[in-house]
Amino acid sequence: MLELREVEVYYGGIRALKGVSLTIADGELVTLIGSNGAGKSTALKTISGLLRPKAGTILYNGQRIEGTSPHHIVGLGVSHCPEGRRIFGQLTVEENLRLGAVQRRDRDGVKADLERVYGLFPILKQRRQQSGATLSGGEQQMLALSRALMSRPKLLLLDEPSLGLAPLLVETIFNTIRQLKDEKTTILLVEQNARLALDVADRAYVMETGRITLDGPAAELKHNPQVEHTYLGT
Repeated sequence: MLELREVEVYYGGIRALKGVSLTIADGELVTLIGSNGAGKSTALKTISGLLRPKAGTILYNGQRIEGTSPHHIVGLGVSHCPEGRRIFGQLTVEENLRLGAVQRRDRDGVKADLERVYGLFPILKQRRQQSGATLSGGEQQMLALSRALMSRPKLLLLDEPSLGLAPLLVETIFNTIRQLKDEKTTILLVEQNARLALDVADRAYVMETGRITLDGPAAELKHNPQVEHTYLGT
């Protein structure tokens, strides 16, 4: 479904991605782990069109999308749930959710998907007329994920969904990610909690200073000595 070939991205004169290559098959959950500043969020922003690569190729279902506008990429079926939630604080919960479906014209489908995300996160239904700014951090993360789902993505990019959340809310978010995986939603997950990410993923890539340094089945990487020492604290 997705392939990055030797992608290079710069911030001014700083090379943030240094020849990154990775693949994701239809229905896979692939995780990208690494330390802060490794380039993980940059990779997601480049896939979703928020950043333009200086070199390299990005293929989505065989179609080149590097340098394409973000709204066009969303229209192809790629949805990005960004780090830091980035909800619209002055809008209500339901208005935020409807913005996730802004390119859709199937009113009945949008209505059904609203009920679906309210089923995933019942607290959002209770808060649907509240402004996003009044929600707790965990509720805002639920809203950000739900907004991404409202476009009915074929590929979901998740950036640090557990960041700053209490353990109980992390469990809620990851139970939802597991449910999406069971429904065969294709997911690229960037996650600070490497143990959780490797537990839920099919395959994993390790990124260090803008380069992919390791990759393989997630179950195997969990027992890789370098991964254990650097990211799992064992």
